[in-house]
Amino acid sequence: MSFSAVLFDLDGTLCEPVQSAESVYAGAFDAAGIDRFGEPDELWAALERPPDHDDPIGYFAAGFATVAARNGRTPVDATALARGFLETVDYSRVRPREGAEAAVEAAARRGRVGLVTNGPESRQAAKLEALPFGDAFEAVVYAGDLSRRKPNRDPFERGVESLSTQPEEAVYIGDSLEYDVVGAQNAGLAAAWCPSDDPDADPAPYTPEYVLDSPAEIERILRENK
Repeated sequence: MSFSAVLFDLDGTLCEPVQSAESVYAGAFDAAGIDRFGEPDELWAALERPPDHDDPIGYFAAGFATVAARNGRTPVDATALARGFLETVDYSRVRPREGAEAAVEAAARRGRVGLVTNGPESRQAAKLEALPFGDAFEAVVYAGDLSRRKPNRDPFERGVESLSTQPEEAVYIGDSLEYDVVGAQNAGLAAAWCPSDDPDADPAPYTPEYVLDSPAEIERILRENK
């Protein structure tokens, strides 16, 4: 199989935040004028499902309400905390993941390059502008602005179509098994899983065609499939 196009996920795969979770968490309380309770890890644990891009305030408010209950701080204005949290986040404060720039450059040398991210343009465009390779993508699909997001096949199909290629001629690189690997394979693309937290993690029961320790390893995949 020869790949004529490479599509990437953004968060976790190509970039990582510079702004600390502690500063954003503390900023939420400062902005809301509420005495602090809990820790950032408690909020992340309370946010069991993926972010709701249609209602981010409601999404984070539910998380803060759960943390408040666990810390005996109810009732609390969880909506004010959610607004403060979102006001504190600076989406432009990201840096390339190690190997990301080399991966994008290798993909561009071999064919067409696209990006499919589940975030909305209002959030993700600032990240791309902050990255040294942000202008390298010939097609960008902001699935957060669509009615169907990853792992639905629609964002992947839009990406492939925008690059004027066929699904079987494209490989998608992402760090999520549930959203990136499953979604890409459902759309007919090969999936390269590049975990961002535990490189020794077992992908089972998922079956990505490739498992990468670094995004830069895509160069080897392209070389082997030319």
